[in-house]
Amino acid sequence: MPEVPILMPQLGESIAEATIMHRLVAPGDVVTAEQEVFEVETNKAVMGVTCVCGGTVKSIAVSEGETVPVGSVLGIIEASEEEVERSGAQTLEQVQAAGTAVPAPSPTSAGGGDTEGAHFRTEGEYRESSGGAAAAAAEGRGLPVPLGVRGAHYLSPRIRARMDELGITEADLGYISGTGAGGRITIDDFEHFLNYVDGWPSRKASPMRRSVSSSMQRTWRRPIASAGRPIYMAPVMLHRKHHPRKPGITLYFVRALALALAEFPECAGYMVGDRILTPKRIDLGVAVQVTDGVMVPVMRNVNEYTLDELVDEYNKIVAQARSRRLDDAYLGGGIATVTNFGGFGLTDGTPMPLPSESLILGVGAVQKVPVWSDEVECFIPVEQARIVASFDHRVVDGGDIGRLMQRIAYFLEHPDKL
Repeated sequence: MPEVPILMPQLGESIAEATIMHRLVAPGDVVTAEQEVFEVETNKAVMGVTCVCGGTVKSIAVSEGETVPVGSVLGIIEASEEEVERSGAQTLEQVQAAGTAVPAPSPTSAGGGDTEGAHFRTEGEYRESSGGAAAAAAEGRGLPVPLGVRGAHYLSPRIRARMDELGITEADLGYISGTGAGGRITIDDFEHFLNYVDGWPSRKASPMRRSVSSSMQRTWRRPIASAGRPIYMAPVMLHRKHHPRKPGITLYFVRALALALAEFPECAGYMVGDRILTPKRIDLGVAVQVTDGVMVPVMRNVNEYTLDELVDEYNKIVAQARSRRLDDAYLGGGIATVTNFGGFGLTDGTPMPLPSESLILGVGAVQKVPVWSDEVECFIPVEQARIVASFDHRVVDGGDIGRLMQRIAYFLEHPDKL
């Protein structure tokens, strides 16, 4: 009987691997074509992997929690010749002959146990050095600091090779005090650091958390500045109270930002070399908190639709994001993002834009604050929320952002114009 492999598909242009979250079938189970057999997590979302034909599951080659590259064999299905012909599926023999399949990692290479040269143990997994710590230290000891490159920021080629081997970035080395010339970090400092952290309780960072980490490191390579101001929220609260569909509070800010950016698109510009790119359309992301990370689905052409017309789409993308199963249409391509940290009781913050964006608008919690009234000559309670815009200072200045936020405030104080 022909054997048909279940392969890890290409789940996106920039996705090279995925983590097995759930195995939905077991050996011996009967499956149908297009049935979902694995649930996997990429750095963007949780997605399903389906089988290309019906049959009986012969074997499963991967474990839950295992990260495997695109093209890996996840399992084998035994199918009839008629089913293979009907579905057009390639058999295991054909895939192997074509050289398109990647063998799944063997249990012995997936980690676990005490192995010489093991470092950064995390929930039973480890990353192994080539030749062990002693060999690494011996090779790197005594490396000179190149002329004109002094201080702890200098890392020798040997250390950088070890960092690449272990998946460590410079941001991870902030705890190390260099003992080398000019305060540089030596290979001994590095190995001592690895031995030190090896004794700490730890857990493996999920693909989502690693994606957030990577984004923040890339964002901080730019000169990010922030500016904020209060927003009177009574008009929005009253409008929402009487609106039959009760739009999400965040949607009001998304729509207000879209209208303001339509007037000042340069505020979401992006610098490349000596050019500043201006957005061609107003596609805005909405930050949604999920387990161990944040998802940012993108709403398209937000300035071209009314608040009422956006309610269904907004509710849909938030629900999809919370379930971590976003349609491809909502992934990427935004020019700015709105994040409502007020939902967690936070009144202020400094949100960070995505690496592919130059602007993010943060929304704080609504508070009643005393504001002086010239009309009654006393303080009166007013509902306010603070908004904060973080932006790439290479692209725009404080005055530009100030004008943008004035327009945002205007639209929120006149929600009938949304």
